[in-house]
Amino acid sequence: MTTIVKRPPVSQAARARRRNTNLAGYAFILPWLIGLIVFTSVPMFYSLYLSFTKYDALGAPQWIGVNNYVNMVQDDTFWKALGVTFKYVFLLVPLRLASALAVALVLTTNHKGIGLYRTVYYVPSLLGGSVAIAIIWARIFGSNGAFNGIISALSGTVFSFNWVGEISTALYSLILLGCWHFGSSMLIFVSGIKQIPASYYEAALLDGANPWQKFRYITLPALSPVIFFNLVQGIINAFKAFSEALIITDGGPLNSTMLFALYIYKQGFSYFKMGYACAMSWVLLVIISIFSIFVFKSSDSWVHYES
Repeated sequence: MTTIVKRPPVSQAARARRRNTNLAGYAFILPWLIGLIVFTSVPMFYSLYLSFTKYDALGAPQWIGVNNYVNMVQDDTFWKALGVTFKYVFLLVPLRLASALAVALVLTTNHKGIGLYRTVYYVPSLLGGSVAIAIIWARIFGSNGAFNGIISALSGTVFSFNWVGEISTALYSLILLGCWHFGSSMLIFVSGIKQIPASYYEAALLDGANPWQKFRYITLPALSPVIFFNLVQGIINAFKAFSEALIITDGGPLNSTMLFALYIYKQGFSYFKMGYACAMSWVLLVIISIFSIFVFKSSDSWVHYES
């Protein structure tokens, strides 16, 4: 026999309190909602409209349909920028994650002054996107920079090579700068490592596991949700990389560092093809979405949660 339990009727005072609580919550998030609508949603969908127009950011937009997307397929520089960006992302993201994880493993050991070291390693992430750092990086890897000075001192011969000015090395200089900005990922890894129960390592030690086995079978599986988060963030940020290429190489030499976001900027603000730039922006959004969906779909096979 099924027993039906009736809920007591809600009083008018309780309804009023609930309504006031909801109104207070909406009032607190109202500034964020206004910002989302005014500064994100409206410009985003307006750019979608502009992607089907010929617009120079000065006159009125003229509807041209899908011509911007057709021209994109025929644009050799578009394909060049896409290839350079893929190479940048595929090299930078794994290197940055590996660097962040390696440093995080060192910084979770019990040593004196470890907090200071964490702060020092995080500082580049605070300064990484600044114009000053990009200019300094260009000087370091210039023909008369500190990097060549170190090589000259070690080899005993004068070494002069413009690392950011040669087709074969310019992109790798930008990738190295991107790897230097691993502070945020490192701190997230440090937090994740601290959440791994020490009993896991104690049990592995009793079973005779060596350091590599403990890392392979305990640390990596336990950190897989953190790796997943850093991977998604790293892919998105790498595809949006812009300022370093603009300041250090301006896309050169011969478009060897023409990242996709930089090419969008040039089309919109240098060539005043704002409609074409908006179309490229939506292509970039689709590309990032595809990669993000792939990572999310693949996470079932390699991301392990404690539950």
